[in-house]
Amino acid sequence: MSDKMQEEQRNQSEPSQWERDLLNQMVMATVAENRKSRRWGIFFKFLTFAYLFILLAMFLWSDKLQVDQITATEHTALINVKGLISSETKASADKVVTALRKAYEDEKTKGIILRMNTPGGSPVQSRYINREIGRLKEKHPDIPVYAVVSDICASGGYYIAAAADKIYADEGSLVGSIGVLINGFGFVDGMQQLGIERRLITAGENKGLLDPFSPLEQSDKSHIQQMLDQLHNQFIETVKEGRGDRLKVDQHPEIFSGLFWSGEEARKLGLIDEFGSSSYVAREVIGAEEIVDFTQKEEVWDRLARNLGAGAASVLASMAGLGEGLTIR
Repeated sequence: MSDKMQEEQRNQSEPSQWERDLLNQMVMATVAENRKSRRWGIFFKFLTFAYLFILLAMFLWSDKLQVDQITATEHTALINVKGLISSETKASADKVVTALRKAYEDEKTKGIILRMNTPGGSPVQSRYINREIGRLKEKHPDIPVYAVVSDICASGGYYIAAAADKIYADEGSLVGSIGVLINGFGFVDGMQQLGIERRLITAGENKGLLDPFSPLEQSDKSHIQQMLDQLHNQFIETVKEGRGDRLKVDQHPEIFSGLFWSGEEARKLGLIDEFGSSSYVAREVIGAEEIVDFTQKEEVWDRLARNLGAGAASVLASMAGLGEGLTIR
C-alpha cells in the first residue's frame, strides 16, 4: 500500500504531457518574439543611420554646389540682409561683412546686390556693416553695390542701405524709420496693489537704471534721452553722408522723425532712387543676369542639428496627436 501511494504522489508531482507541451510553446513564443524585436531594432538602427547619411550628404553636396556656382561665369553677387540685425542672427555684421568681402574678392563679380528685408536692429551691427561697405567701395571702385528692398527696410536696415550706390524698392515696400528707441515696462503700481516690496541693493547710485520694478526718475529718463539723441544724430549723419543731395530734407524734415513710408512715397522723399527687383537690377543695371548668392550659410553641423531637432519634434508631435498644431521655430 505504501509503495502504491508513493507512486501516485510521484505521478502527481511530475508535469503531464500537455503541461510540458504548453510550457515548451510558451518558451518558443518568447524566443521568437525576442528574435523579432532584435530584427526590428536592427532595421530601425539601419534606417536611422541611412537617414543621417543621406541628410549629411545633401548638406555637403549643397555646399559643393555653392562653391562650384561661385567659380562660374561673370555674375551679380547677391547678399541677403534678412530679419533682425543683431550679433546672434543671420543678419549679423560678421555674416554680412564676410559675405561682402567674398563677393568683392571674386574675380567674376560685376556688381553686388544687398537684398534688404529687415525691420532693423542693433545700431552697432548696422554701423559696422555700413562702414565696411564704404571701405570696400573705396578699395573696389569698379564694382557697384546696390540695395534692393523687398518687403521692408527700416531703421538699422536703412542704416545699412544708405551706404549703397543706389537704393531700389517696390512701390509697396516699407522704407524709413530713421530713429532710435528703447522700451520696457513699469510694474510699480501693480506691485503695490499686490503688496509686493521691491528690495534692490546696488553698488553705484545709477546701477539700477531702468529697473522695471522701481519708479522712473526724471534724471534717469534725461540720461537715456540724451544717449538716444546722440545715437539718432549719428544715424542722421550717416544717412546724409550716404544719400547726399538726393534727400529732400529741407522740404521734408520729418524724414528723420522715425516715420516710414511706402516705396512710392519714399522715392519722392529721396529715400530710394528707383523701383526694381533684384533680378531687374542684375539684368538691367549691373548687366550680369546670372545671380550668385554669397549669403553666409549656417555651418553644416549646425544645420544638421537644427534639422534633426525639428524632425524629432515633428515625430514626437505626431505620436502625441498634435499634428500640425505644433510649430518649431
